[in-house]
Amino acid sequence: MEKILSLALILAFLGCFGSGQTPPHKQEAPYRIHTLFSVECRNYFDWQTVGLMRSFKKAGQPGPVTRLLSCTDEDMKKYKGMHLAPTMEVPSMSRHPKTGDWYPAINKPAGIVHWLKHSKDAENVDWVVILDADMIIRGPIIPWELGAEKGRPVAALYGYLIGCNNILAKLHTKHPELCDKVGGLLAMHIDDLRALAPLWLSKTEEVREDRAHWATNITGDIYASGWISEMYGYSFGAAEVGLRHKINDDLMIYPGYIPREGVEPILLHYGLPFRVGNWSFSKLEHHEDNIVYDCGRLFPEPPYPREVKEMEPDPNKRRALFLNIECINTINEGLLLQHTANGCPKPKWSRYLSFLKSKSFAELTRPKLLNHLNILAKAAGQQQAIGEPGRPYPKIHTIFSTECTPYFDWQTVGLVHSFHLSGQPGNITRLLSCTDEDLKKYEGHDLAPTHYVPSMSRHPLTGDWYPAINKPAAVLHWLNHADTDAEFIVILDADMIMRGPITPWEFKAERGRPVSTPYDYLIGCNNELAKLHTRHPDACDKVGGVIIMHIDDLRKFAMLWLHKTEEVRADKAHYSRNITGDVYESGWISEMYGYSFGAAELKLRHIINRKILIYPGYIPEPGVKYRVFHYGLEFSVGNWSFDKANWRDADMVNKCWAQFPEPPDPSTLDRSDKSILQRDLLSIECAKKLNEALRLHHKRRNCPDPSSLSKSISDTTEEVVNHRKFGIVNQIHHAVHMPRNHSMESSVPAEKDGLFSSLRFWVIAIWAFCGLGFLLVMFVLFSGCKGKGPRSKSYRSKRRSSYSGFLDMNGRDRHLKNAELSL
Repeated sequence: MEKILSLALILAFLGCFGSGQTPPHKQEAPYRIHTLFSVECRNYFDWQTVGLMRSFKKAGQPGPVTRLLSCTDEDMKKYKGMHLAPTMEVPSMSRHPKTGDWYPAINKPAGIVHWLKHSKDAENVDWVVILDADMIIRGPIIPWELGAEKGRPVAALYGYLIGCNNILAKLHTKHPELCDKVGGLLAMHIDDLRALAPLWLSKTEEVREDRAHWATNITGDIYASGWISEMYGYSFGAAEVGLRHKINDDLMIYPGYIPREGVEPILLHYGLPFRVGNWSFSKLEHHEDNIVYDCGRLFPEPPYPREVKEMEPDPNKRRALFLNIECINTINEGLLLQHTANGCPKPKWSRYLSFLKSKSFAELTRPKLLNHLNILAKAAGQQQAIGEPGRPYPKIHTIFSTECTPYFDWQTVGLVHSFHLSGQPGNITRLLSCTDEDLKKYEGHDLAPTHYVPSMSRHPLTGDWYPAINKPAAVLHWLNHADTDAEFIVILDADMIMRGPITPWEFKAERGRPVSTPYDYLIGCNNELAKLHTRHPDACDKVGGVIIMHIDDLRKFAMLWLHKTEEVRADKAHYSRNITGDVYESGWISEMYGYSFGAAELKLRHIINRKILIYPGYIPEPGVKYRVFHYGLEFSVGNWSFDKANWRDADMVNKCWAQFPEPPDPSTLDRSDKSILQRDLLSIECAKKLNEALRLHHKRRNCPDPSSLSKSISDTTEEVVNHRKFGIVNQIHHAVHMPRNHSMESSVPAEKDGLFSSLRFWVIAIWAFCGLGFLLVMFVLFSGCKGKGPRSKSYRSKRRSSYSGFLDMNGRDRHLKNAELSL
């Protein structure tokens, strides 16, 4: 019996270590780790601090954490958040002491330099993890488990830092070839940080002062304001000291993005707006939010996990939605605990508070541990040279061709937005073909990372007007003038919406074996057209739309693509539909044949995949997860329809809150035929994604809050109500003024003379006539009837009641209109 009791005591003792509150990864680390993050003395950073600190504790992150708090002496006197985290006060450099430039982001490197010089913690640490305040930690970030080594820090990918590949790097570092596009999560040895930090600060100042190179096409900064100078300061500083990063783009994810299959990110970076169904969150809407100090107030509750499960059938997209709600729920849990620490009274019971305290929430947010095999494989892959066999994930670059017109601008906004949501690896570049004259007045430079191309719409030799030739011409120009280390190039059209990643390893693209989607109407591959324009008509593939091609193949092929396009375009004798399949018989698809015939010349045989692309309006194949919508043709759902050609001249990008007519609500669809239902759901998804992209674009452009629109806009509410009754509202006509500093046009149409004014005259005349008639009738009643006083009073009362009801209805519509615009 004594032996049994002794064994039980030993097991219980061991159980204290294995099953208690402290997770297994919380055991004593072989090296000392310190976590840093930088903030300022503002409410905006206080609620972010609360969220990060809560997640730090939940994740079981080893070692201490320090908040680097940058404040002026004046701000510090009234600051009330010193208790929110272990803190080191740092002199503020938001206003540069020498230049007077206002740039708060410089406080990050300045704060780290200060910590290294003045903190005793910096003398007793081996590894440093550097985060941003707007992050949620989901699992322990242990540098050596991520593969970090002395001289080889680990970082997340910031693919938009295109300045590493162009003149910016050449101007600001002696080693541009060592410039890594990284940021967000940084894990490095303390010795590396000591060498890097002063250069991080000085390079930030240097890039910030280089205003001549702030343009979007040089920096990738969509605001072209020098705001990401600190990020370049880090990359250029690291290049100067010879630090090459192990880049892992699976560790961190932006809520709203779809994680790669099988990947469990350990860090959420909520720097961008995200949504779940009708619920949404954007940190920018809470700049001055006093929520940390307002007892009982949390951010609006998101949908519950059970609701999310019913919302999205696709498991990977559903996983993305779960990450979204986990992010905001963790922040709210932190706020709830902070309010208690602040001495707030116990909040009233609610379903949401009960959920945040539940075991199910604790289970959903338990620490996520790294898949070490994946980490090691990725690190090993980065040790190999580009093109070396056995490297698991070759680099990818996505490109698409456009022109300097509003028509391509709104398409660009849609494609780039969907690119960022799709989980597509690598960068994206817009090939923008413009004449010099068009470029002078063009306003859409900030819509995407851009490579500028001379326009060939008007052929320089023949004078032929054929804008489609810009696609092969632009690809050729990009190959000859841009530096890229990508091994595979994905070529898309502007009128596409991405739904998921398009990768060579999934679709089996190889050198000499590109992948593409079927264009079955290119019948010229099977007749005399191919025999006239290629020596290998048997190698002609009827493909287009989406192309995945090895960079070596593309370099050999691009010139042929251009030449064959010119050749087919000049062959007017063979434009007929029975030869080309072109319903317009205009030679418009010459570029498509140029592609097929050029590839045939090199005997590039394509892997043709029907599961990558779908046209909205086509019936999908059951079970296929299409990666791209190509909305090149008109499509409809019930009485609603969309045709891109109808919006050729509409300036959707430069007019505040302009968007396309909303498609029907999915809940209203007929569900009797599953094929038709799936077709309509895909059509609705495509249209909604376009409107979502436009809405976020207008938000980034600082369009005025729709809830505070001017009276001139609210006066049109009744007209909008009448249009909506007939389903013909065109929302572009109810857009509002863009701020003048963005050089945007006014989108509120001016009142015009003519029909409108004459119509108003007749309406007023009819009302006046009716009013006189009414007065005449009342006069007869008053003069000829008894007891008329009470009836008159009753009638007036009814009139008042009716009038109040009309105002209420009109007010509700104004509320609905504002709600729609605020989305």
